[in-house]
Amino acid sequence: MLNRADILIKNGLIYDGGLSGPFISNIAVRGDRIAHVGGGLTEAGIVIDATGFAVAPGFIDAHAHSDFTLLADPRAEGKLSQGITTEINGNCGMSAAPLFDKAAERREDDLRALGIKERWDTLEGYFGVIERNGGTGLNSAYLAGHGNIRGSVIGYDDLEASPETLSRMTALLRATLAEGAVGLSTGLIYPPGIYSDTDELVALAEGLREGDYIYTSHMRSEGGRLEEAVDEVIRIGRSAGVRAHISHIKTAGEPNWRKADAVIEKLHEARRSGLRLTCDRYPYTASSTDLDAILPSWTFAGGNSEELKRLQDPPTRKRIEDELIDQVGAAGYWNRVIVSSVESEANRWMEGKTIGLIGDELGTSGLDAFFRIIIGERLRVGAIFMSMSEDNLKKFLSLPFCMIGSDSSARCFEGPTATGKPHPRTFGTFPRVMGKYVRQERLFSLEDAVHKATMLPAETFGLKQRGRIKEGYFADIVIFDPEEITDNATFENPFQRSGGIHHVFVNGVTALSEGKLTGRRAGRVLRHGG
Repeated sequence: MLNRADILIKNGLIYDGGLSGPFISNIAVRGDRIAHVGGGLTEAGIVIDATGFAVAPGFIDAHAHSDFTLLADPRAEGKLSQGITTEINGNCGMSAAPLFDKAAERREDDLRALGIKERWDTLEGYFGVIERNGGTGLNSAYLAGHGNIRGSVIGYDDLEASPETLSRMTALLRATLAEGAVGLSTGLIYPPGIYSDTDELVALAEGLREGDYIYTSHMRSEGGRLEEAVDEVIRIGRSAGVRAHISHIKTAGEPNWRKADAVIEKLHEARRSGLRLTCDRYPYTASSTDLDAILPSWTFAGGNSEELKRLQDPPTRKRIEDELIDQVGAAGYWNRVIVSSVESEANRWMEGKTIGLIGDELGTSGLDAFFRIIIGERLRVGAIFMSMSEDNLKKFLSLPFCMIGSDSSARCFEGPTATGKPHPRTFGTFPRVMGKYVRQERLFSLEDAVHKATMLPAETFGLKQRGRIKEGYFADIVIFDPEEITDNATFENPFQRSGGIHHVFVNGVTALSEGKLTGRRAGRVLRHGG
C-alpha cells in the first residue's frame, strides 16, 4: 500500500486515454510515475482537489515541427499552456537530423534566424545539444526526415536515386533509426522529396520493417491529385510491409472538396485489407507553410539560389506565372493567402495581411505582389492558406484512427520564437478540439477526443508507458475544466493563451500550476523502444 506520494490529485473525473468511459478517482504520483490510481491515500507533498475537473494523460501532439525552436527557446510555453506534454517532431521530411552536406547548408538560414549557435550532423549529436542546454519543457520523439536524408546524399537537384545513392540513403536512415528515431517522414511537395519516386520510398520504407518503425507522409498532393497521393501512401505501406500514416489529411482547394468521401473510403478499405494506416489533423480550415511551396516543382531544382535566379529571369518568370494562374485560378486566390512571417524589418508591415491587400497597398496585382515578396525576402516567407472545407474537416477529425496534430512548432509568448503572426494552431489546437468540436458542436465525445490526443498517438508512434492514466506509466497529466476549455488564439492575434487548462505535469514535475507556467524543464528525449 502506498503511504505517501509527491503529488495527490483528488476527486477528478479521469479520462484515462482509453475508450472505457470516465470515472471519479484519485491519482498518486511518486517521482516521474503514476504510483496509484484509486482511494486510500491522504498524504502528499502537493494535494490538488480536482473536483469538477477532467484529468487526462498529457496531450500528445502527433504532428509538430519544434526541432529547432526547442533549441532557440526550450520552454515550449505555447504547447504546455494547451496541455501538450509530448510532441512528435521531424515531420514532413524535415527533421533535426541527419544534417550533412547540402542538407546542412539548407538549414543554416533557419538556425541563424533563431540564434542557434550549436551545430550537429547526427540525431545523437542533436540530442546532445538538447541535454547540454538543460533539456526542454516537454517530451519529444523524432522522425528521420527523408528530405534530410536525400539532401545529405543527393542534394536538391532533380535527380533519380541511383543504386549507389539509394544504398547510401538506406545506410543513413538505418543509422538515424539506431540513434533513436521512431520512423521515417516524407514531405513530397517540398524539395528534395518532390524529386523522389515511389520505388525510392518503398526501398527506404522497407528498412522500417525490422523494429516496427512507422512511415509518415506529407503526401505528394492534397488537392488536384489527392486520391492518387493517398494511393501512393497505401502502396508504400503495403509494399514495404510497414505501418503508414498520413500527415494533416485534408482536401485543399474548393474544386477538391468533393473528394473527401472517396478518400475516406480508400482509407477504410486499406485498413480492412490489413494495412495499419492512421492519420492526423488540426482543427482549422487554413493550412500554413512556406509561401513558395505553391511554385511549380521544377523551380526548386538546385536549391534556393537557383530558385531565386529563375524567379528573376523574365522569360522563366513568365512561364512560372502562366503555370501559377492555371493552378490557382482567379485573382481572388490572393485574398485567401495571408503572409504570416517575413525576415526583413522593412517588410514587417506585411505580416497578418493577405497578398491581395499587400498588392493593393503596393499598387499592383496579387500575383506581382507574390513575386515581389518572395524575391525581396529571398524565399524566407511563411504563409497561411484559406483553402479547406469545414464539413470535410469534421469528417476527417471524426475518423476513429485520426489523431490530433498541431502541425506547428513550439513557441513562447516572448523571446526569440515570439515573432510574426503564426497560425493560431500554434497556441490553440487541443483546446479548440475539446471546446469547439466536443463541447459546442458535439462532433464526438470528450472521451473520444482524449483518446485521439493521448493513447492513440502513443500507440501509433511507439511511446512506451505514455498516453494513459495507469499505474506505472509516466506522470504526464493535464487537469482542465471541460466546461471552460477553449482556444483564444486568432489569425489576427495568435499569441493568446488558451482558457480552462489548470494544471500540467511532465514526468511528475509541475509545468503549469493553477493556470500559470512554472518555467520548469522536465521534458525528455523519447527514443524508439523507450
